[in-house]
Amino acid sequence: MRILMFGRGTIATIYGWALERAGHDVEFYVRPGRAAAYGDAVRLDLLDARRRVGGQQILQEWPVRYRETLEPDHDFDLIVLSVGHHHLVEAAGFLAPRIGNATVLVFGNVWSEPLDAVGALPADQLAWGFPQAGGGFGADGTLSGALLPTVLFGTLGRPPSRREQGVRQAFREAGFKLREQRDLRGWLWIHFAADAGMHSQGLKVGSLSKMIGSPRAFRDAMLTTRELLPLLEARGVDLRQHRRSTLLFRAPASLTSAALTWATAHVPLAGRSHRAHTDPDAEEPRAVCRDTLAEAQRLGIAAPRLEAAAPSFSSPPRQCWSSIPRATCSSTRPGTH
Repeated sequence: MRILMFGRGTIATIYGWALERAGHDVEFYVRPGRAAAYGDAVRLDLLDARRRVGGQQILQEWPVRYRETLEPDHDFDLIVLSVGHHHLVEAAGFLAPRIGNATVLVFGNVWSEPLDAVGALPADQLAWGFPQAGGGFGADGTLSGALLPTVLFGTLGRPPSRREQGVRQAFREAGFKLREQRDLRGWLWIHFAADAGMHSQGLKVGSLSKMIGSPRAFRDAMLTTRELLPLLEARGVDLRQHRRSTLLFRAPASLTSAALTWATAHVPLAGRSHRAHTDPDAEEPRAVCRDTLAEAQRLGIAAPRLEAAAPSFSSPPRQCWSSIPRATCSSTRPGTH
């Protein structure tokens, strides 16, 4: 399969590497001038848990191919779209006249109605999934991250189409176990609220990496997300269908925070993503928290913990994407997937 990763962010790079190792032809689409800046290889420091409990360490210089233009008559079978949720509309508008016959896999956070978020793209050429990986690029350009053995897929109220089945098969061939989510819309919004809880505390202490070893930070993150469950219900999510996904936030916060504190400090696979999130000025965490709080205020749902954290995320995000992908970090938190 010919696969185009939209941007060279953390998720695109990790899964691009895994898909290429399975025999797929992978390229990265980047904004003009980025190919030369990135160089012809990515330094990888990954924990790959697809075949080994605890993860196999991958230390590799991975040669990659970039392109800075995308014509409508391209021959890609699949475009993997993994950008910050607040860039989805812009990215979809950019891809719409260039999609050709490719399937577009929307592969990341969504907070608005899913089809509205990518409204410029034809619905019959879309597939929906969510990564189970995370990490970030360090100052020296090395991508440090973790890759879990499962990938989540789902649809919006109908069985997977032939195109969507083809995307799933590509990930199976790359050694991933697939998990189907019947209510993908609800699951995405629960995950987004969980991110808001975690990022609100990461921003308060400086970054997710600084939460490691802090039971209080993890406790406050769990309690912040718990306060957001009524917001999800107000948006129409049936939480009874998502008991597994919300168990972490309904359980006693002292227990979950102790477990997360220990796991991120002592289990390499659990702590790798948190350790890689060191940028106190990262754009996506602020946007996640801001948009969650704005929705709570719009619907009149009390979110006192998130509101109290607002000074840490109220500054405007950096605007440097401008219709072309840029590198971003993404996180996988133990227990939420």
